[in-house]
Amino acid sequence: MTLTETQQRANEAVDAIARDLIRISKEIHSHPELAWEEHYAYAQLVPFVKEHGFTVTEHAYGMQTAFRGDWGHGPTTIAICAEYDALPEVGHACGHNLIATTGVGSAVALTKALDPSQARIVILGTPAEEGSGGKIRMIDGGCFDDIDVAMMAHPGPVDIDASPMFGVAHVDVEYHGKAVHASVFPEQGLNALDALVTAYQAIAQLRQHIRRDARIHGIIKHGGDAANVVPEYTKGAFYVRALKPWYLEDLKKRVQACFDAGALATGCTVEVDWHADAEYAPMKNNGPMVEIYRRNAESLGRNFFEMKDLTSGSSDMGNVSQVVPSIHPNFGVGAAKFTHSQEFTAVAATEAAHENMISVAKALAMTGVELALDPDLVARAKADFKGTR
Repeated sequence: MTLTETQQRANEAVDAIARDLIRISKEIHSHPELAWEEHYAYAQLVPFVKEHGFTVTEHAYGMQTAFRGDWGHGPTTIAICAEYDALPEVGHACGHNLIATTGVGSAVALTKALDPSQARIVILGTPAEEGSGGKIRMIDGGCFDDIDVAMMAHPGPVDIDASPMFGVAHVDVEYHGKAVHASVFPEQGLNALDALVTAYQAIAQLRQHIRRDARIHGIIKHGGDAANVVPEYTKGAFYVRALKPWYLEDLKKRVQACFDAGALATGCTVEVDWHADAEYAPMKNNGPMVEIYRRNAESLGRNFFEMKDLTSGSSDMGNVSQVVPSIHPNFGVGAAKFTHSQEFTAVAATEAAHENMISVAKALAMTGVELALDPDLVARAKADFKGTR
């Protein structure tokens, strides 16, 4: 069977399971679950991949809502990642219901198109992408030690073949002061809110003088309890992002100085947690894999948006891309709505979104077929990853 014939077989396999994929996507969308709590989504996905011949390790790598499915025994091991956690308040405003079904759909299609001796296909259920780094725990647990290449696709307003995704550090800051009556004994107080506001303003000023490939943003999570009591405890949460790992480290030091300034100015004490075990790395898009994916997607009628002005989010897929050759393309859902909004939540369950999901599952499967059948492509992907192409 030729490469083209095998790819066509994969496309037909996606069509054969399309109704199930749409049903699962709708179920996940209508039952949004936060990071580490994706039990309903897990219960939709695991039986589906078992039904289609994968040997599944449940509750994988010490996480109750993670799984790993293995099929085949060929020389190249191809991993496809599925995400399924939602956001607070706005539900599936990042379309992870579509990521989940794109992932399992393409993985199942590869098992129908290939012989088990041609490749090993691994489908990974990866929880807690929204800020908690489930894939990081999988990396630390050895999940990717036997993986040659990894793929996933993420919905958005348009198709982008190689989005330049930021590395990101998540940081929580807490200030402790001294509470007194704000009118009777103000001079006896240490104002923790003043400390946090001072730090917030210092960070706002810092943002005027950082590189264009970086971002800093944050919120005040707790600012006090009563207006007539000097706040003795406050808490803030911030994200520090950069495309260059060295610059992310530099920005972290400068933001830390802003936190220290708040404490110094007010006499409060400060506690800072940089969550080092959940820091997201920048996305290292693999050139040969991006090229093949784009060609396959375009053959299905997909059109790509060329990014000229840098803007990006972050993902723990960036961490995966630092250990194995990887791609993380974006795909449009049929409407110009932006992720992390209620408008995108609504779009993520539409007929147009599901049509695009099916199309991209085919594009990923076609790319997987080429990786399975072309050892030279895998060699070029690994050379690009090592910087030796």
